[in-house]
Amino acid sequence: MNDPDVSVILPCAGFGTRFGAPYSKELHCLAPGVTVLDRSLEAAVELVKSGLGVRVVVVFGTHKLDTVKYLARYAGIFQLVFVYQDGETAPGLDGAIRCALPMTRGPVALVLPDIVVSDVGSLLAALAETAVAGWSVVAAPERDPGVLRQMGALTVTGADGVVTVEAAAEKPADPSGFNALWGIVAVAEDEAHRLPDVARRDAASPLAGARAHMVERIVNYNTTEG
Repeated sequence: MNDPDVSVILPCAGFGTRFGAPYSKELHCLAPGVTVLDRSLEAAVELVKSGLGVRVVVVFGTHKLDTVKYLARYAGIFQLVFVYQDGETAPGLDGAIRCALPMTRGPVALVLPDIVVSDVGSLLAALAETAVAGWSVVAAPERDPGVLRQMGALTVTGADGVVTVEAAAEKPADPSGFNALWGIVAVAEDEAHRLPDVARRDAASPLAGARAHMVERIVNYNTTEG
């Protein structure tokens, strides 16, 4: 297998209990033949259209074999690598990222299968920003405290078209002071070992100082309201 230009970590081992459906949340149908997973991968497909070689490292559990089967349709687009997550030895989203990292090469993007961003070119732009700042996020403005408590919350500031993350927290209990949320994280290869800390509440977020590519909307489909 040739080394890719960029790697995408796609964590699909979660149980999605808040979604409340008898099937994997990422396979929820949004339009005929189009699932949430298809929409979440649009930004990664755009990387391929731009000429980049993309490896998608899918992290799965045995309860997600329907998602593994569904992803076969992308075999001609991406290099697909499947990594099993043992929920006891490597629990949570940070555990999923740790499972995937040994299979990544080049800059790494964290794309969540139940999160859809409104700009398909946003990931390409975020990866370009990693050459400047090492870290970049695709983010959207958000002030609703209830939404911020369920997401990766950010405080962003900007001038002259350059937006920077001043502070970040994963699902903060106190969302006051945050004004945005992230949907995708991109990181330079030499910083990728810190990526699991993005998903931890008990660690300092490495996103402070990251560049932010702002989009109009980010939708979390891991709720019945999504």
